[in-house]
Amino acid sequence: MNHEPIHLIHVEAFTPQGWVKDACISISEGRITQIAPYDKAKQPFQGQKIECRGWIASPGWIELQINGAYGVDFAEEPHRIWEVAARLPEFGFTAFLPTIVTSPLPVFRQAIEVWKAGPPFGWKGAFPLGLHFEGPFLNPKKKGAHNPQFLQLPKLELVTDWDAANGVRLVTLAPELPGALELGQSLRQRGVTLAIGHSFATYDEAIAAFEQGFCYVTHLYNAMTPLEYRAPGLVGAILTHPEITVSLIADGVHVHPSMLKLAYQTRDPEHVVLVTDAMSALGMPPGQYPLGGHQEVFVDERSARLKDGTLAGSILKPADALRNMMEYCGVFMESILPCLTSTPAHVLGLTTKGRLEIGADADLTLLDSQGNPTMTIVGGEIVYDA
Repeated sequence: MNHEPIHLIHVEAFTPQGWVKDACISISEGRITQIAPYDKAKQPFQGQKIECRGWIASPGWIELQINGAYGVDFAEEPHRIWEVAARLPEFGFTAFLPTIVTSPLPVFRQAIEVWKAGPPFGWKGAFPLGLHFEGPFLNPKKKGAHNPQFLQLPKLELVTDWDAANGVRLVTLAPELPGALELGQSLRQRGVTLAIGHSFATYDEAIAAFEQGFCYVTHLYNAMTPLEYRAPGLVGAILTHPEITVSLIADGVHVHPSMLKLAYQTRDPEHVVLVTDAMSALGMPPGQYPLGGHQEVFVDERSARLKDGTLAGSILKPADALRNMMEYCGVFMESILPCLTSTPAHVLGLTTKGRLEIGADADLTLLDSQGNPTMTIVGGEIVYDA
């Protein structure tokens, strides 16, 4: 990797302390070494100087739920994870969790081996921080587009190799299933973050799951018991517990804009994650694409659906999710950017990613004034330049 110092000058920098206008951001050896107003920055500059006037510097965007892209489905072809990762900086991503939906158990093991093997020689791109296993321990009553043929009840003997050391960072399961809380406790002890999703849990079952360490919610509202005034269900439990971090698919298709706004209003941005839940058609034209290795998804200009009309992931770009949430919630960019940066980093317990500050990893997503990625930097190296 090239560690030549880089200086981004005349850029608007989004830091934990707020905006630094007309800033200079200096990067060296994969770390951020300076963030200062340009007229106060340490000079002369050694290395590459990049004029960024009119650009916004965001911490690198982190995706916690993406099922594939560019025609590749991670559950069908897990061996191509690194290939897709090389192109994800085009969307502004600097890091992500390849998501494996409900599949035969050997598929999950293969994904672990691909991640552990590491990137091919000379590779660069958005770094896979580990894996998100969305299934197979989901409730058949809320299966969504998951193939019911491969759903299973939670059993400890099925997940002996699911731990952070093997790259398993996030697991989505239905906590009301027999054995789910016991399995969840074991996964937590192995460094895995627990997410509720595809669940028919009641309000009380949801509260019990929170108490047992389920701290994250996979695509709030979608594939879960809805909010009713006498039976609050899983959605009611989540909305009334702002300490639980939720992910949202902000394409305006999966969830009505007013409900996205409601979720955002129930908690601070440090407990909201924007995910795309994108499937293999992301970055591709409309047509038929795979999901989960055994199902065909029909994709138009706005959505991805099974033959029966069930939503099957999305084709959402993160820049569109950012703009949509700004519009739906009536807030400025700085109120939504944490949902793509510091909050997903916090979900995974990462302290050097998701923030623009001295000493942090030099992962940056540079945007134009409309929020479109213009340049993506990973580990101090430019991996995408529009």
